Amino acid sequence: MMGKAAVFLDRDGVLIEEPHLLADVAQIRLFDYSPLAIEALRRAGFYVIVVTNQTVIARGLATEEDMSRLHDAIQQLLHTANGSQIDAFYVCPHHPYATLVNYRIDCACRKPKPGMLLQAAHDYNIDLHKSYMIGDRITDIIAGARAGCKTILVETGAHLEKPIETTEPIDPRIRPDFVCQDLSQAVEVILEGA
Repeated sequence: MMGKAAVFLDRDGVLIEEPHLLADVAQIRLFDYSPLAIEALRRAGFYVIVVTNQTVIARGLATEEDMSRLHDAIQQLLHTANGSQIDAFYVCPHHPYATLVNYRIDCACRKPKPGMLLQAAHDYNIDLHKSYMIGDRITDIIAGARAGCKTILVETGAHLEKPIETTEPIDPRIRPDFVCQDLSQAVEVILEGA
C-alpha cells in the first residue's frame, strides 16, 4: 500500500513566531495565518507533522515534559482558532555540546540529519517522495532533502542567520526547491501541486 504524503514543519519561525529559547507557554505566539494553513493542508489530505530541534532541553532550560506541555498549548491555540490540529510533534532534545551530559549526543535526529522525518515516515506510513519539508533555516532544508522530500524555505527571519551548531558539514549544493515568504505562501505552492 502506498503511503500518505506529509508536510513537515519546523516549529519556531514557521508555525509560531521565533521565540528566544521557548520554555514558557506564555511565550507562544501563533502566526495569524498558521491555523488556516494547517487546516488547508489537512483538508487536502496531508499529514501535518512538526519536527523541531529543541536545545532548551539540552541546556537544562526546559524538560521533555515541559516541551509536551508547550505542544499541547500550541494544539489548543490551533483548535481554538479554527479546529485545526497538528498530527504529531517530533522533538530532538540533543545537542553535540549540551550543558546536560545525558543530552550531549551526536544523534540521528538533530536536523540537518533526517532522523525525525524518517521516524515519522515509519510511524505513519508516509511516502517521503510525495512529502514536503518547510523550514526557515538551511538545516531544515538539508534534513528534508536527505529524507527525500521537496523542500520550501520560508523567509521569516532566521533564514538570514548563521546555521545552527552541527557536527554535520553544511553542503552548499543543497538548496530549497522553493522559497516563500511564509507558511501561508508555502501552503499555496503545495496546494497548486508543486
